[in-house]
Amino acid sequence: MRNAQTLFLNLGHTIDHLMLLIFPTVVIAMAPEFGRSYGEMLALSLGGFIAFGAGSLPAGWLADHWSRRGMMVIFFFGIGAAGVLVGLARSTLEIAAALTLVGLFGAIYHPVGIAMLVKGQPNVGRVLGVNGVYGNLGIAFAALSAGALAHAFGWRAAFLIPGAVTVAIGAGFLLYGQDEPAGAAANARKALAQVDRSILVRAFAVMMIATVCGGFIFNATTVAMPKVFDERLKALTETTLGIGVIVAVVYAFAAMAQLVVGFFIDRKPIRSVFIPVVALQVPLLFLAGSVQDYLLIAVAFAMMFFVFGQIPINDAMIAAYTSEAWRARVYAVKYVISFTVSAGAVQLVAWLHQSTGDFRRLFLVLTLVALLSASAALFYPGPRPRAAVQPARG
Repeated sequence: MRNAQTLFLNLGHTIDHLMLLIFPTVVIAMAPEFGRSYGEMLALSLGGFIAFGAGSLPAGWLADHWSRRGMMVIFFFGIGAAGVLVGLARSTLEIAAALTLVGLFGAIYHPVGIAMLVKGQPNVGRVLGVNGVYGNLGIAFAALSAGALAHAFGWRAAFLIPGAVTVAIGAGFLLYGQDEPAGAAANARKALAQVDRSILVRAFAVMMIATVCGGFIFNATTVAMPKVFDERLKALTETTLGIGVIVAVVYAFAAMAQLVVGFFIDRKPIRSVFIPVVALQVPLLFLAGSVQDYLLIAVAFAMMFFVFGQIPINDAMIAAYTSEAWRARVYAVKYVISFTVSAGAVQLVAWLHQSTGDFRRLFLVLTLVALLSASAALFYPGPRPRAAVQPARG
């Protein structure tokens, strides 16, 4: 049963990112139907990204005080039904409302699903790495499935079919997912290793900067990438399917970064993994602002590898410095901050493209954000407290 639950939780990560990122791919095909520009249509997803962040805190609180399994059941059925509603929408207002519901139900996964996965796990890095691969494959499949379905059947099918499949997976989780006694997570007590208060403050300060910067860069790049390829790969492809395939291949490769990073997290101090991963984003984001065609694809492979590779590092920091009793809520706070800031990234992508007609200025901004994150990483404490990351017993 534990293995079945782990599979469903990992699939949930795939679904979470897939449902949220279908729109940035198919928006290219939707814009002419609604008589709106790319920037105007992309702005319709702002409510969804805000809800994706703001909903994390109540989701984490409910999970710790009620039932983590119950919250995950709501996640599967809710986000699947919301995706179907997007596919049935007849106006831009209905699209914006349905996308907001996608974000609201999607907010449940990260604080709840991640907390369920890491509970009682001796190798947090490996667990987070595998889960990260599932999540990033969701990002890849969003581009691929959305591009293929929109090309073959129209943009509505890109939402209707994944939404229906998600509801079916939710039914499977309802049958095989394991429950915890009400309030079990809240009643658990796991003492954190004795760590100097100043070190804890420094670790959490760096963690918050990394969360804000990493979330901003992640969201901006994943949202903008289909349109970047649409504009700069004219010599290679001219269809949503072709763009979707290229984006999917890039993201699938980048997903492997989480396995690599997870491997090193279990064997090295977090700091020694954290610094190079964020530092290498700086030159790659700068290059992405100007290159095109085959060179763009090469830079995108490297850039997204390190952008995706940062995700398990941020989650491992929380696992290292929090007890099981509070972990879902701490993850919730982290994701509220990350995804709320990320919602601003969506608006920035839309505004900069609308005002400049390209993505050069966007990547310059992202380069500066990455530089801030790399600078903060230098202040992260040395070897993590080993006792803090031991699994909770009983």
